[in-house]
Amino acid sequence: MKGLFPITRRKKVSIPALFAAIILGIAAWFFASDPERSPGGLNIPSGDFISSETGSVSVYYLDVGQGDSELICLPTGENILIDAGLSEGADQLTTYLGQLGVRKIDYLIATHPHADHIGGMAKVISNLEIGKIYVPKVADSQVPTTRVYENMLDAVEKKGLRLTQGKAGMTVLEQDNTRLEFLAPVEDEYNDLNNYSIVAKLTFGKRTFLFTGDAEKESEQQMVKKYADSLRSDVLKVCHHGSSSSSSAGFLKAVAPKYAIISCGKDNDYGHPNKEVLTRLANVGAEVYRTDEQGTILVSSDGTDLTVKTGLPLLAAS
Repeated sequence: MKGLFPITRRKKVSIPALFAAIILGIAAWFFASDPERSPGGLNIPSGDFISSETGSVSVYYLDVGQGDSELICLPTGENILIDAGLSEGADQLTTYLGQLGVRKIDYLIATHPHADHIGGMAKVISNLEIGKIYVPKVADSQVPTTRVYENMLDAVEKKGLRLTQGKAGMTVLEQDNTRLEFLAPVEDEYNDLNNYSIVAKLTFGKRTFLFTGDAEKESEQQMVKKYADSLRSDVLKVCHHGSSSSSSAGFLKAVAPKYAIISCGKDNDYGHPNKEVLTRLANVGAEVYRTDEQGTILVSSDGTDLTVKTGLPLLAAS
């Protein structure tokens, strides 16, 4: 597959705004520490929560506190991990994956460069077999110098892995009745790193799932314009933890989800999810589930029916 690009780093300097030097490569890409972050734990499922139905897809919306992480287990045995929460929950995340019997991540997607989405990536890469890694390419001036970014790059380099640029129009997986495609980022450059978020759509039989990272209204509007009816999805991972900067009325109307999953931390400092967002979700008829209230959420499907399971004891981050 075309689109592989080398790792790029920026040197830390005494005045970060000046003279940031890029080393080890040509193309700049991802990660920065998200100001909207707070420590969070991970809910580890009990045995009766593990879905093992043959011929079904299992999508776990993981309770990683004020962050994001979704695990998709395909009936072929392949696994997709979208984001990995904060670094404080990395040990719990890898424990969780092991408990599910996951030894390989065939497709690892880091939606965008914020620590509450990629904090656990270094641990995942170090501990598991990894197939392809997809990241957005950000502008050179936005290449970060954060420790979580450096840890991620170190893990990638140590295992001799490479990065594939994720952008709108890519088909990552297509086999039998399964398709994984990227609908964003549409543009090459944004002022806000949230809008670089890779937005992935999974189609399994007749059912569809949309994973949105922290995409905000600018990216949402571009997707509505570019993809129109193809945005429609049965299950929506709500953008940016339910922040008021996302989930515009036009976008939600285009998606028209049956179920909306919000990943956010309990009693978080940012007021997520925003009350207006909850109202807009209600207006499009979406049934809302929240990791801060219901723990890790499992949505499974045989390609026709959808089943939702919730409720796990919290295992706090150590």
